[in-house]
Amino acid sequence: EAAVEAALHTARRLAEESVAQCRAIGEHGLPLLEAIAEKKGGEPVHILTHCNAGWLACIDYGTATAPIYLAHRRGIPVHVWVDETRPRNQGARLTCFELAEEGVPHTLIADNTGGHLLQHGRVDLVLVGSDRTTRTGDVANKIGTYLKALAAHDNGVPFYVALPSSSIDFSLKDGLREIPIEQRSPDEVKTIQGLGKNGLETVLLAPENSPAANFAFDVTPARLVTALITERGLCAASEDSLLALFAEKRGQTSRREGRRAL
Repeated sequence: EAAVEAALHTARRLAEESVAQCRAIGEHGLPLLEAIAEKKGGEPVHILTHCNAGWLACIDYGTATAPIYLAHRRGIPVHVWVDETRPRNQGARLTCFELAEEGVPHTLIADNTGGHLLQHGRVDLVLVGSDRTTRTGDVANKIGTYLKALAAHDNGVPFYVALPSSSIDFSLKDGLREIPIEQRSPDEVKTIQGLGKNGLETVLLAPENSPAANFAFDVTPARLVTALITERGLCAASEDSLLALFAEKRGQTSRREGRRAL
């Protein structure tokens, strides 16, 4: 019984910390949306997001959604383009659900639509979360994030990453070389699950004997990231900027540097 109570106490403390961090991320990201809204003179700020980095993932506010929710609650007109995020469809299933619950205007799009929208000036900024970020600002996130960053860069649209400090791995320096990319079941690519008359149903999308690859994440190089939005504020996606914001990490050696030292 004491162990259960201790576990619950720890869980509540971690939940409260997550709420505070996400709220701070939202407050630091909000001025970005306010500045765009002021320039647009009442027209909605159009945001493109990928996967789910909302309150279903991080309590109450989420990371990438925190600035959006705060803007919406303060009367700033926003509209979110939501990538479906195949193959697990976290954007369609989770982010759309969240935004609908919050009353935030949004539109679900196929994953390959983002580039077209960016080309035609229908996105003001891209805002995503991060599963793991290196000390140099490389960002590992849901597969497809890198393509959005490339398209945003090519069209001069800012690409922001919202993340708590717990997602920054100061022991890593090179995201492409040091972050392993999980490969999941090929069945996720070859099938799709949806709500049918008899509940959840799974249907085959491709020939049963066709092989499939299912990489779960990709790495966006720091050069494509406009800025990182953390609970301590905004910073460039660079080692110097991150260490200026998190000075207590200055003495932490990256794994590659550590191996060379040995």
